[in-house]
Amino acid sequence: MYANCLKRVIDFTIALCGFLVSLIILIPTIIFLHFANKGAGVFFFQPRPGKNGKIFKVIKFKTMTDERDAAGNLLPDEVRLTKVGRFVRSTSIDELPQLINVIKGDMSLIGPRPLLVQYLPLYSPEQARRHEVRPGITGWAQINGRNSISWKQKFEYDVWYVDHISFLLDLKIIFLTVKKVFVREGISHEGMATMEPFNGHN
Repeated sequence: MYANCLKRVIDFTIALCGFLVSLIILIPTIIFLHFANKGAGVFFFQPRPGKNGKIFKVIKFKTMTDERDAAGNLLPDEVRLTKVGRFVRSTSIDELPQLINVIKGDMSLIGPRPLLVQYLPLYSPEQARRHEVRPGITGWAQINGRNSISWKQKFEYDVWYVDHISFLLDLKIIFLTVKKVFVREGISHEGMATMEPFNGHN
């Protein structure tokens, strides 16, 4: 009953209240990113697969510039990531706009993170089970390493969550997520500003 009904009601209520309360953080963040991103925009919209693989547009704060080299290619992530963007990302403030996705019903507060659309054909049947539930702003994989663990481990955590979803587990994930945000653990994969791309073999 929780997974099929109550979870969505709780998601909507908390997301709506959270969005209104977080405006005190969102507005200053928008102003700072406007200048730090050098005209690259403040918000980042990208298609992601949701429940049952249905595509939606995830909303995040943009933490990088669009700076390119002489050949017109985007510079490496670690170069384009601004000081403001690094702070916004390390404190997980970049995830706050996704409360809008939760209110709309695209996402849940807790669930497997929505990944890139191009990864869909690369999943094994077992890994693809992560799409049996709505993707989340945070999840079991995020509190167990986030970007510092391998893709294999990440997917194993995602599927484990699908099989063990419950109200008490979601509460545990929320509390541990708050702890992770304050100690800023697992933000980036070793040696990279972001997680390395998934190629089907990680």
